[in-house]
Amino acid sequence: MHSTIAAIATAHGVSSISIIRISGSASLTIAKQVSKKEKILPRHAHLSSLYTHEGTLIDQAIMIYFAAPNSFTGEDIVEFQCHGGMIVAQEILDTVLAYGARLAQPGEFSKRAFLNGKIDLSEAEAISKLIEAKSVDAAKILAKQMKGQLREFVEESREALLRSLAYSEVMIDYAEEDIPEDIMHTILGQLDALTKQMECIVDASHRRRGLIEGFRVAIVGKPNVGKSSLLNALLSYERAIVSDIAGTTRDTIEEQVRIGSHIIRLVDTAGIRDSEDTIEKIGIERSMHSVEDADVIIALFDGSRAFDEEDAKIVEIVENLKDTHVIAAINKSDLPSRFEKAKIAYLNPIEVSAKKGFSSLTEALEKLLDSVGEGEELMLVSARQIDAVTQAQHSIKEAKIPLLSGELEFFSYHLQEAVKAISSISKPYDSEEILDKMFGEFCLGK
Repeated sequence: MHSTIAAIATAHGVSSISIIRISGSASLTIAKQVSKKEKILPRHAHLSSLYTHEGTLIDQAIMIYFAAPNSFTGEDIVEFQCHGGMIVAQEILDTVLAYGARLAQPGEFSKRAFLNGKIDLSEAEAISKLIEAKSVDAAKILAKQMKGQLREFVEESREALLRSLAYSEVMIDYAEEDIPEDIMHTILGQLDALTKQMECIVDASHRRRGLIEGFRVAIVGKPNVGKSSLLNALLSYERAIVSDIAGTTRDTIEEQVRIGSHIIRLVDTAGIRDSEDTIEKIGIERSMHSVEDADVIIALFDGSRAFDEEDAKIVEIVENLKDTHVIAAINKSDLPSRFEKAKIAYLNPIEVSAKKGFSSLTEALEKLLDSVGEGEELMLVSARQIDAVTQAQHSIKEAKIPLLSGELEFFSYHLQEAVKAISSISKPYDSEEILDKMFGEFCLGK
């Protein structure tokens, strides 16, 4: 924490601007050495020439100084906004390091912000996830977390648990007395309400995880129904080979594509059928795994062919799915129809055609993804947060058993475990190892 750290804070590659960030007590001194300026005002944009350690001109850049504690990390911070490209940015970084800074580790800026009380862990994770967000809805949710929405939930939950714990501790001190009925009902009512709220949040978080990670959409169907044609149409280029030969696609193909305000992971699967071909069988097995992992299934059928056993297999797969959204579509609507639509009428299939386009299917998919993003429920954005709330739920459930039998010491123990679990979302007890592991997943300069 006493060293001054530096890193390039913008992504690698060619760009109009690159940012080099320094944080620590020596930041201002280093900035004066690099810019050869005697006076640098806080929160002013200074247009400055920057020089190497040997005095050679590097670039003319914007330099901004943020004085502690009014900065992201709570320390002195200087940012150089230079012309883009890695050569100039790297030369400035090398110069800063030559003047005594050290290269920051991944996530170290955010870690310092946490340790200096500028953000809590929930806000830090929101920053990390915002960079990876795959939808506009996700960005809105994460922006709320950065403003402290999740912290407020944690604090309210913790206060509710501590109130119940306080009742218990008072009654332990008066162990010879019977527990008044109204106190028992008050404690149970508080715990039931909190448990219900936690269950809703966890369920909503699982359901809406695709907003952060990108919804996984798998296209399934028997061979030659037009899955690869659909993939190519959504991607707007020929990614998959299209032919009349059954089993052309023998492996899953995964690509990212934007649908409305969402970036989805689109998976074209091998045609599902009984096959003796070893390679094709492996592809079909992978297809089944993709179906199980998908958030949304597009079940595609061929309208020019009669409903058969292979179509029935697709219907069976769809019916066995749980917590997975399904869109059914009948392809080749431009050809004479032989498909028995009544077989899948309950799936409300959309009629599409590779020749005329898949716009109606794209619209249905966009509408479905938008509906998942609706709702004002708080969302947990990482497995760590979901696990913490789940553990708190379990501890509360365990606490109710000794409470009902009057064993208040055991009740208090389980409630304390619930407090620890829910508090770990924003301020863990076991700091150093947890912090290094979590912040190590960040990118440099963040």
